[in-house]
Amino acid sequence: MAKVPAVKLNDGNKIPQLGLGVWQVPDEQASSSVKEALAAGYRSVDTAAIYGNEAGVGTGLRAAGVARKDLFVTTKLWNDRHGYDDAHKAMDESLEKLGLAYVDLYLIHWPVAGSAKFLDAWRAMVEMKEDGRARSIGVSNFTQANLERLMEASKVVPAVNQIELHPGFAQRELRAFHAKHGIATESWSPLAQGNITKEKVILDLAKKYGKSPAQVTLRWHLQSDLIVIPKSVTPARIRENIDVFDFELSVDDMAAIDGIKESPRLGPDPAQFGK
Repeated sequence: MAKVPAVKLNDGNKIPQLGLGVWQVPDEQASSSVKEALAAGYRSVDTAAIYGNEAGVGTGLRAAGVARKDLFVTTKLWNDRHGYDDAHKAMDESLEKLGLAYVDLYLIHWPVAGSAKFLDAWRAMVEMKEDGRARSIGVSNFTQANLERLMEASKVVPAVNQIELHPGFAQRELRAFHAKHGIATESWSPLAQGNITKEKVILDLAKKYGKSPAQVTLRWHLQSDLIVIPKSVTPARIRENIDVFDFELSVDDMAAIDGIKESPRLGPDPAQFGK
């Protein structure tokens, strides 16, 4: 069974560097996917209120029989719950669906373009960290401008910013800002929704290392000091995605992947989304 390294966050907590994402996984499928992942060695699961599968994730966590202290569970606050009171209620709803007393990481899912209400949500989340409902708190899809605004209003710096990130859309400027302020970068859509398998560089390296294009890409994330949460509901693919700790890309191979032509983002633009 693979042993996943941990990344130390700015609040002293640790997050597994590779976890299971469950975006677009139906609630009834989430349980089996989570159970399969935990059997394969995963200990981190990333869900969100808007995914509609927190209950299924919770069922899978309980069915796997892994001690709670060994799990790292992330969920997220949706855009319509950014008010201070709403954020507190949303957290309690998520905990009830998950069947947990606390989550390891709670994220603001999107900043919501044109709104500053995320500041009210953050104030509530700081209290959630203080009362133990969230061990760590962070954000998702925040731009540098969003982060600067949040840090001007609060002494608590987000532990994580989860953003779209993959070869060809490497978000280097935002990552540099994160590094400067001690914010861990977590990649969503790390395989570019499968588009990465079309890249000749990735295909050539997959042949060189005897690995799949997905495994080579995930290795690039890991060696780039990124946290990564590939999504799959296929048992074989779930196991494949964590089988990435028995090889290492060379400096030249990393540079070759870094040199993949820049491509447009696949998901919404945070500067526009949620208006």
